Amino acid sequence: DLSDQIIRTGFRLLNKVVEPALERGLGNPPPIGVGAVVIETTGRVSGKPRRVPLMTSRIGDRLLVSTARPDSQWMANLEADPHLRVQVGGEFREATADTTRGPLNVAVLQLA
Repeated sequence: DLSDQIIRTGFRLLNKVVEPALERGLGNPPPIGVGAVVIETTGRVSGKPRRVPLMTSRIGDRLLVSTARPDSQWMANLEADPHLRVQVGGEFREATADTTRGPLNVAVLQLA
């Protein structure tokens, strides 16, 4: 579908702009608050690392990320393998995800 392709292309372009800033820690959430992070999942088909910037709410070592998109690849990757890395403050940290599907698909990330 053409509209899906346009949306995917738009997100890819946005991610290319946002990800470099997040890699330097700009825009990351404080220990309690809202911000953006880069998560790195393992591709469930390719087995390769896949990175995506996401908005998150953070309370200490727990981060909440979500999407309303039912076909979100990062969510499907977390369902297949809940182990991931989260870039916070310019550093990647190991984490695990607990995912829940519904009208709003949610993943709670627990930093190691």
